[in-house]
Amino acid sequence: MNRRPTLLAALTLTAAAALTLSACGSDDSSKSKDNDKIAGADTGDKASASPSPSEPESGSRPKISLPSDVTYEFEWKKTGDAQKDAVLSDAEQRIKAVDMAIAKQDPLDKAYRFYSEGAAAAGSEKYIQEFVDHKARTTGLTRYYNETVTIKDDGTASLVYCEDQSKAFNKFLKTGKTDVTPVTKDSYVVYAGTLRKNDSGVWVTERLISQRGSAKCQP
Repeated sequence: MNRRPTLLAALTLTAAAALTLSACGSDDSSKSKDNDKIAGADTGDKASASPSPSEPESGSRPKISLPSDVTYEFEWKKTGDAQKDAVLSDAEQRIKAVDMAIAKQDPLDKAYRFYSEGAAAAGSEKYIQEFVDHKARTTGLTRYYNETVTIKDDGTASLVYCEDQSKAFNKFLKTGKTDVTPVTKDSYVVYAGTLRKNDSGVWVTERLISQRGSAKCQP
């Protein structure tokens, strides 16, 4: 997702593999140091604790509704370029839609699939399923920063950005317990993705890879 080929070459993990929920056997098991939280989007949008359905209507974007304890800080800046700003906006919505699918415990939720296709959609489905299997969802604040967006000659876009998961955690649905874990270098994740503008004018993410502990993202 970025202009840095050396960075892209270093990113070898898929988003699903890099951000898996810890394989704990019960709700009171401790989480791994990965501080496993998938991406979400939008600046501090709050909704009821029971997310509403998000069935995309024909020709319209899906409604995104998240629990009030799932919040975001997007430091992505407007570029002044209409295409680049649209890429950032749709990437943000994809992130948010994945968190909503986790909250709804629905690995096939239509909202995140509205903003992703191919390998990216498959990776998100697998990742969401991990939360469903452990009856958990995300909670807390996630920050996004250090973004770089490039429109390529073939019409696709590349996007690289950082995620700060130091204040984001797993919350188990049965007990309501939040698994608060220590902050380490692995709390900071770099992502690289490829997006394509579809026939509906939506920039869908086709590929997404990530790496924890990247020097690019450390505070």
